[in-house]
Amino acid sequence: MAKSNEPVTIKKYANRRLYNTGTSTYVTLEDLAQMVKNGEDFVVYDAKSSEDITHSVLTQIIFEQEGKGQSLLPINFLRQIIRFYGDSMQMLVPKYLDMSIENFTKEQVNMREQFSKTFGVGGFGVMEDQVRRNMEIFDRTFKMFLPNGRVDETQAGAATTAPAAKSDDFDELKRQVADMQKRLDQLGDKKG
Repeated sequence: MAKSNEPVTIKKYANRRLYNTGTSTYVTLEDLAQMVKNGEDFVVYDAKSSEDITHSVLTQIIFEQEGKGQSLLPINFLRQIIRFYGDSMQMLVPKYLDMSIENFTKEQVNMREQFSKTFGVGGFGVMEDQVRRNMEIFDRTFKMFLPNGRVDETQAGAATTAPAAKSDDFDELKRQVADMQKRLDQLGDKKG
């Protein structure tokens, strides 16, 4: 069945109930929010006056989303919007905001594609793994510089359960530091 290009008609009754004429069911603002997220277009009419009240219903959805702690609109932005009401620039703001969000949406698709190309399907998973490995190496290196090579019992327990590869890496680092120390000692002896 082909999808219609016409927006779904939603009727709002005096008792504040919303009726989806496309599915012949009552819907909530949450349902309308999900329709927006799914890319479904709709128009809301007052059932009594037939006035288009889509703008106020969408604003109400945003208000409810913001009230749930999902703040998307920064306070400074909200204040600035309020300042534009009644201002001579008021007529330009909706077109500017519409263009800006459209451009942002287009760029968002490009950004997601770039992240996928750069970091693979998992996104930041590859980067997180690399950061974790770097932190492990840093941690092992730091432990080498502790007096007498001491580590607390929790670290010692973790070291004994570490895979052989990590142990080999640690031994290699120790060997390299020992070699560097010998070279420094030899340089010191030559100067003295």
